[in-house]
Amino acid sequence: MKRVKQIVQYWCDDVIKGKYLGKGVVAVVLDTGIAPHPDFQNKVLAFRDFVNGQEVIYDDNGHGTHVCGVLAGNGNSSEGIYGGIAPECDLIVLKVLDQKGNGNVTEVMKAFRWLLENQKRYHIRIVNISVGMLPQSDEREEERLINGVEALWDAGLVVVAAAGNLGPKEGTITTPGDSKKIITVGSSDDQYYIDQRGSTKKHYSGRGPTKECVCKPDVVAPGSYIRSCNAKFARQRGQPYVVKSGTSMATPIVSGAIADLLSKYPEMSNVEVKLKLRESSSDMGADYNRQGWGATKYKKTFRNNSSFKLTVKTFFYIDR
Repeated sequence: MKRVKQIVQYWCDDVIKGKYLGKGVVAVVLDTGIAPHPDFQNKVLAFRDFVNGQEVIYDDNGHGTHVCGVLAGNGNSSEGIYGGIAPECDLIVLKVLDQKGNGNVTEVMKAFRWLLENQKRYHIRIVNISVGMLPQSDEREEERLINGVEALWDAGLVVVAAAGNLGPKEGTITTPGDSKKIITVGSSDDQYYIDQRGSTKKHYSGRGPTKECVCKPDVVAPGSYIRSCNAKFARQRGQPYVVKSGTSMATPIVSGAIADLLSKYPEMSNVEVKLKLRESSSDMGADYNRQGWGATKYKKTFRNNSSFKLTVKTFFYIDR
């Protein structure tokens, strides 16, 4: 995470002084779950399992634990070296994907309903969705999912979703990242080869435009070779941290940055957050449908804020 934090210019004055690290902000992660890793101690406010109905936190895949660590891990197992972007942010984890990283729209929509019903109870501000629908999915189910995330956005939540790993061709943003309302995150460093479902590829980050000719992604952040919490470590197997790659890893970097931003400016709306990201992103010189507004940069993001007062058989997959 040190490399990632250097790239996004994490150590600005607001972070160095320890003032704005996500305190008081609650983020929801929809994924494969979360393991009882030491870096999440006293951090998980609620856990709901929409796959197997279990009540105790767990992650039988590992993807969700890694994502949560990038977003809000406190780094206790590494003396802070591998702490997340918003280490004081609290988490709610909704398990919507199974052991293989698959799920369906019906379960995800149940999670969305739970989220809306409990938004005020838990003071939820951010929703991180590091998953996407498989290619050639039922268009009706894609529309259903997009309507679902846009209902979250309309309720005032900052919804952040992965662009998917189907690049580099145009029109490869996965659903729900192709929603015009929400914040879609691509990988800024997808020039590296990564392992994806048993094969290697580079230039993997999903590109726009969407079917509705909307330019996507909105922003990009590092997604290759990100070291974060290892779910197996909770069972005393392996090292406390593991490396994963993909837009799934870039997404919680942006969600964490938003959590930090909201801890400084709690009055900001989701629309204002999105505008702030647009204003503060750094142009990489790439095509718009590759980089969106550009790369997330902390120093710009924290500048003065005065200008802002799926049928059941339709499967998701982990963007890896």
